[in-house]
Amino acid sequence: MKECSNEQYIYGRNAVMEALRADTPLDHIFVTAMGGSLGAICHEAKKRGIVVKTVDSRKLDAMTENANHQGVCAQGACAAYSSVADILRRSEEKGTAPFLILCDGIEDPHNLGAILRTAEAAGADGVIIPKRRSASLTQTVFKTSAGAASWIPVARVGNLATEMIALKKKGFWFFGADMDGSDYTRTDLKGAVGLLIGSEGYGLSAPVKAQCDGILSLPMYGKVNSLNASVAAGILMYEVVRQRCAR
Repeated sequence: MKECSNEQYIYGRNAVMEALRADTPLDHIFVTAMGGSLGAICHEAKKRGIVVKTVDSRKLDAMTENANHQGVCAQGACAAYSSVADILRRSEEKGTAPFLILCDGIEDPHNLGAILRTAEAAGADGVIIPKRRSASLTQTVFKTSAGAASWIPVARVGNLATEMIALKKKGFWFFGADMDGSDYTRTDLKGAVGLLIGSEGYGLSAPVKAQCDGILSLPMYGKVNSLNASVAAGILMYEVVRQRCAR
């Protein structure tokens, strides 16, 4: 394993395969091809639910600082992920209505770190992210979260929309952030609630938006028609806090 400026990487075909066999916590595996011995690595990774991405050799050269990577590099997570069940147990132990943050395609680690920081401060029970199209728990996320990533559990799921359907059966209501929504201050957010925050460039994906029980928007009075994802998330999280603390 090589620790670079921002992340931890395991590279080389034998090293990555052994890391997989040892169930080392890995976020992504980057390969230059899917065939041959690299194909075996891809197969093992996919069996374990690890995202595999095809890149060119220059990308791996940069990641490993020109080491002999043999066409493969694995990115290790900086912390273990929780399960959704673990997050719900946390809420039960607190004796409060569950409060979740779901990030739909937040790929900027600085945004994810900022969301984790605010979620922890606002008393959210946990954050759920998808395995694909999402930043993961890297050193950059930890640094941006100012330590909050060590305190708030993060679960990764294969499909956010499917997870929302399952959680609805447990009494959850989901509200997404989007420009074409209702006034966020006039929606009841006091029960078991999940806030959906969409990607920086495209907002909420269609399958996720379809599962939302309501869409919330923030008033925009200037010339800019949108807010940074983490800023919008923070405003909505503290609206949940405000309503729950209201007497």
